[in-house]
Amino acid sequence: MTAPREETRREKVLVARTDNAGDVLLAGPAIRAVAARAEVVLLAGPHGSTAARLLPGVSEIITWRAPWIDPEPPPVTHEHVDELLTAVRRAAPATAVILTSFHQSALPLALLLRLAGVPRIAAISNDYPGSLLDHRHVVDEDADVPEPVRMLTLATAAGFPLPQGDDGRLAVRRPLPAVGGLTGPPGYVVVHPGVTAPARGWPPDLCAQAVTALTRAGHRVVVTGTPGERALTAHVAGTDARDLGGATTLAELAAVLAGAAALVAPNTGPAHLAAAVGTPVVSLFAPVVPAARWAPYGVPVELLGDQRAPCRSTRARICPIPGHPCLSSVTADDVVTAVHRLTAHRPAALEEAIL
Repeated sequence: MTAPREETRREKVLVARTDNAGDVLLAGPAIRAVAARAEVVLLAGPHGSTAARLLPGVSEIITWRAPWIDPEPPPVTHEHVDELLTAVRRAAPATAVILTSFHQSALPLALLLRLAGVPRIAAISNDYPGSLLDHRHVVDEDADVPEPVRMLTLATAAGFPLPQGDDGRLAVRRPLPAVGGLTGPPGYVVVHPGVTAPARGWPPDLCAQAVTALTRAGHRVVVTGTPGERALTAHVAGTDARDLGGATTLAELAAVLAGAAALVAPNTGPAHLAAAVGTPVVSLFAPVVPAARWAPYGVPVELLGDQRAPCRSTRARICPIPGHPCLSSVTADDVVTAVHRLTAHRPAALEEAIL
């Protein structure tokens, strides 16, 4: 009698992306690349951990607020640092892959992971890392490379290329929740007016005008938002649209977006969530960060907004230019025209997108 074969345990790899939900979604292709060869422990911030639960390939999540990343950073204390060190030691990864944006440093986290005993650490760093990194990946930070591609180059350099058959696009776990009772049948247009950084928002009155114009053009419109944005979504929806402000979990929002013909949104997490479910996006994009890096990835996009406005590449959270001209110049008719361009061939793909 042949003895049963013991299952080969895959090594654990800690993948870190410690900022917002959209950033975590953009890390999805790199995470899948690692997950094809290892068990992924994802280190996420409190604003990104919910999105982390939607990503294929994630086996375990550690949530920790990074003082050098979070927009409301906690004080650096022994207790806060020990919380991370304890969690990482418990997970015991053999390798860590630190994913960052072009304006972030991987070295503070690399130092803490080294103190936690992680034997091999890989990250992008144009600064000299000393003994903090075992694999230092250097990139041209002046080149506007899409964020998912930039992170995937690190995963590949660290020995985790995408497996054959993976197209490298954003993705979420399937199946998604049933949301037909909230939205009605598929084919509607979603308008998501909320942002976490005011400099990226389209003025609410213009959002409301767009909802009315889309309705008059024959579209059913659904307005989405967080519980804290209920007053905003009610104003934008008016009497013309279904108001789902505060009515969905992130997984349910993904399902709402999967059933949409298009999303109209500024540069915010739901725009990347739409890309992850294959829905085209009318992107009201303030140029405080480069669209070439941060526009929705891997789906058809209509980019609206003055990309040469004076706020360009400032990374401002509050608009520094009176009147917010980069986006206030976009009209409701501009949005209707963009939606029509995106939805001309959408119905044939819609059924596949919501499966």
